[in-house]
Amino acid sequence: MAVGKEILTKIRSVQNTQKITKAMQMVSTSKMRKTQERMRLARPYADKVRLVMGHLAQTQENHGIKLLSERREIRRAGFILITTDKGLCGGLNANVLKKFLAQMQDYQERGIETDVVCIGSKGLTTCQRIGLNVIASVVNLGDTPRLELLVGSLTELFKRYEQNEIDIIHIVYSGFVNTMRQEPRMEVLLPIGRNTLEAAQVEGRGYNWDYRYEPTPIAVLEYLVRRYLESVVYQALSDNMASEQAARMVAMKAATDNAGNAIKELRLVYNKSRQAAITTELSEIVAGAAAV
Repeated sequence: MAVGKEILTKIRSVQNTQKITKAMQMVSTSKMRKTQERMRLARPYADKVRLVMGHLAQTQENHGIKLLSERREIRRAGFILITTDKGLCGGLNANVLKKFLAQMQDYQERGIETDVVCIGSKGLTTCQRIGLNVIASVVNLGDTPRLELLVGSLTELFKRYEQNEIDIIHIVYSGFVNTMRQEPRMEVLLPIGRNTLEAAQVEGRGYNWDYRYEPTPIAVLEYLVRRYLESVVYQALSDNMASEQAARMVAMKAATDNAGNAIKELRLVYNKSRQAAITTELSEIVAGAAAV
């Protein structure tokens, strides 16, 4: 029965793995609800900042703010790459990196240099392995996104844009659609598109604003632009964390189901081998009795 013992050992091993994947699935389910709520609560702030910013940009046409200036030619591009710190979440990171590397290859073929800010260890490891220029990175964010950990890296990238060292900044992350679907997204963070400002102006047409801004409207506008950019990155990070937990929950459920199927197959093989061993022993007993 040596074969039977080996099969039983495999069954116990798969059962232990199934317990782990089941526990991870339950933890991800609990965390996903929290990340979804955090993602939902982050949107009103960004919408209100965009609304006031659009109104100010409309009233202050000659603002001279470099973060709102557009470039005619792209000589150098910047990326904010958001990935997860941990694995076991299916193809979530692979899809984001595929979209990111496709755009990176396009820029390289056009002779455009690139700088990357990595948020998450998976993206940082990939960028370092292929030799990209990583100017800043943030890892080990935990389950709760904290903006104070991102400000330093974002400030460095925005400063390069203000100094005309970077002409365009992309943000790449996993967008949360629903529990079963997460899609990789790439958006232009800077320059802030005219559609964004025009949409904010349209939303504010129903209000008769006559505010006094201290110290000056341009100073407030410059402050709001930075807060808006930070809120967009925070929103993308919240989406990415919600996508991570949803993808991990689905992946662990699939692993748990596969472990259950493997246990059924192993039990079938064990029963067949046990039945074959019993049949062989009975045949030997009968043959021995007939010989006597």
